[in-house]
Amino acid sequence: MGDIVDFVIESVGALGYIGIFIMMFLESSFFPFPSEVVMVPAGYLASKGEMNLVLAILSGIAGSIAGAWFNYIIAYKWGRKALLKFLKEHHLEKLENFFKSHGEISTFNGRLIPGIRQYISFPAGLAKMHPLKFSIFTALGAGIWVSILAFLGYFIGENSELIHKYVREITIITLIVLSIVTIVYLKVKRNDRF
Repeated sequence: MGDIVDFVIESVGALGYIGIFIMMFLESSFFPFPSEVVMVPAGYLASKGEMNLVLAILSGIAGSIAGAWFNYIIAYKWGRKALLKFLKEHHLEKLENFFKSHGEISTFNGRLIPGIRQYISFPAGLAKMHPLKFSIFTALGAGIWVSILAFLGYFIGENSELIHKYVREITIITLIVLSIVTIVYLKVKRNDRF
């Protein structure tokens, strides 16, 4: 893993913001590449003055949105049959059930959940979710996660053990907060119907 991180740091350093965009595009689409391996080094390079932190975060968000749109379009245009070439039937069913039970907000909170992050755009595309809503929810979810990772890299980028610890703790806290946000969102939406 250390070799991969070194490679990513070198790649991000060489390709700059375009490198962040490309890697986060891949992370959000068909190639489940850990976002912490991209954004933490970007934050670290920003702390050394080799990148601008805001531009690094914006590049990460833009790449995440583009990758999410790639998946959305595949599902929207070619449907379930095309998705079964990428995913097993039971995995796709889990994603569909997650989307159905959480509604459109799942494109927001799904971006913050490991293992779902890369694929939550598929059920959104199948459900033909409104493109503007999809973009907003995706940008918000990706923005929070990308920012957290970039700030971790900025403040403690040289200490990989501490980063690993904080990523795990932040993920747990994020899941708790997401559960609360989702419950509130669904209650408000339910009340709006009556």
